[in-house]
Amino acid sequence: MGIDTPSDIAANLQIGPTTEGMVRIYVEAEGIDLPLDFDPEEAEEIAEELRAAAEAARRIADSAPPRGKGGKGGKRG
Repeated sequence: MGIDTPSDIAANLQIGPTTEGMVRIYVEAEGIDLPLDFDPEEAEEIAEELRAAAEAARRIADSAPPRGKGGKGGKRG
């Protein structure tokens, strides 16, 4: 599975500081509990990558033709 492969997997995502001064991204899905700890500098780099990906996705969505009739097209829930 690649980054652009659709998936029906649902997961919960929690982000927050740990008592050791790390930033934890915690992913929970059926049969998966995945704590990922990053130092603050790494977390800031991840945040920048998320912002850049969101901007790129917004440009793609804005340039895509509308899907279907009467829907908001392109958004998956």
